[in-house]
Amino acid sequence: MLVVVALIAAIGVMAAAAFTGGLAGVQLRQASREVASQLRHARVRAIATGTPQRFTLDPAAHAWSGADGRTGELPPELEIRFIGARQAQASEGEGAVMFFPDGASTGGRIRLVRDGAAWDIDVAWLTGEVRLSRADVP
Repeated sequence: MLVVVALIAAIGVMAAAAFTGGLAGVQLRQASREVASQLRHARVRAIATGTPQRFTLDPAAHAWSGADGRTGELPPELEIRFIGARQAQASEGEGAVMFFPDGASTGGRIRLVRDGAAWDIDVAWLTGEVRLSRADVP
């Protein structure tokens, strides 16, 4: 009886890993959600405090910094691509999104890629809305 339960549990774990893309897929989704969450936090802080807030991303260092001195790192296995306004960049090779007190932003897209899977985090320039979506990798 215990052997049957153990086999069912093992099959369930393998099936779940196959459907979700395994640990690499979980890591990619988790990193994407974290970046989107921090972008949303920066937007909310800009509106709440009435002062512009900057979210910066350093793809080479796999690190980000956001509102209220928040910082974090992204897994080194991820490929990070940033498309955004050059005027908001703090330094060469670094991406940045500025959020303004009215909720607007400089806009941009952050793409996180791993093992042929990708997620896009889009920031609308007019509204500052942050959207997370699965992306097709060319």
